[in-house]
Amino acid sequence: MKTVAELTEQFALPGISFAEEWDGFVVVDVVNEQATARVAINGAQLLRWRPEGEEPVVWLSEDAHFEMGRSVRGGIPICWPWFGAHKIESAFPAHGFARTREWELFEVDKLDGATTKLLFRLNESREMHHFWPHSFELECHITIGKALTLELKTRNCSGEVIEITEALHTYFNVSDVDNMTIHGLDGLHYLDKLEAFQRKHQQGDIPITGEIDRVYLDSDGECIIEDTGFNRRIRISKLGSRSTVVWNPGQESGERMGDLGEVGYRHMLCVESANAADNTLQIAAGEMHTLKVNYQIESLS
Repeated sequence: MKTVAELTEQFALPGISFAEEWDGFVVVDVVNEQATARVAINGAQLLRWRPEGEEPVVWLSEDAHFEMGRSVRGGIPICWPWFGAHKIESAFPAHGFARTREWELFEVDKLDGATTKLLFRLNESREMHHFWPHSFELECHITIGKALTLELKTRNCSGEVIEITEALHTYFNVSDVDNMTIHGLDGLHYLDKLEAFQRKHQQGDIPITGEIDRVYLDSDGECIIEDTGFNRRIRISKLGSRSTVVWNPGQESGERMGDLGEVGYRHMLCVESANAADNTLQIAAGEMHTLKVNYQIESLS
């Protein structure tokens, strides 16, 4: 793993800095005219994004653990090449291996004074092939400004079709779950994990009234999180995603998790852009798939 000094020497630009805030856990901090952000080398996991003049949009637990090889509670973990439990090997890590591996920061660009772009790559290893015996290229492009855009690019470098599920497991910072309504999923079918993955039909918008864990199927349109407490909408636009996951652990499950914080469940909401369950992806040999998500903030007034 490159040191802070090595990264600084390679990518020295105004508004780009590196730090080892925890033992061996290196982050890149971004400051430009429109926003601030922090991204971990571990998992290429965006930990913070705050547009100028706004409350933070991405939530990070006050009790999060920062260790190499471990996903951090909050931010935007990258779930890949499977989402949830492995469908055959229950001992394999939940949500795949990409979120707990060291990525390579490959490129840093200041597109203008208001926008910064980071490119991360995950390099193959023998350990990864133990979990998933396919040759691949995986990149995460993060564009930081007034809006935030993530692009997860999977190239199949093997000689056969590969199958993946994936998600950008975004934790949104909200004023209070009681103030939340999710728009954009009305009329869709979903799998309810809390009731043995029963298939149900969504009617109307979604308030958060307790624990919720659902995979909405054939969902490729915009979603909006309306937060009356922060007087804002978070608009989620995406391409290359056919599923939307909505998750909040509620009080009882949240308290059992240990790293969510005492009342963390009240101030976070996951609305994840994914390809999961019935929306599994098949990528032909030599082909690439891109999951692209854009987040923007709008005032309610």
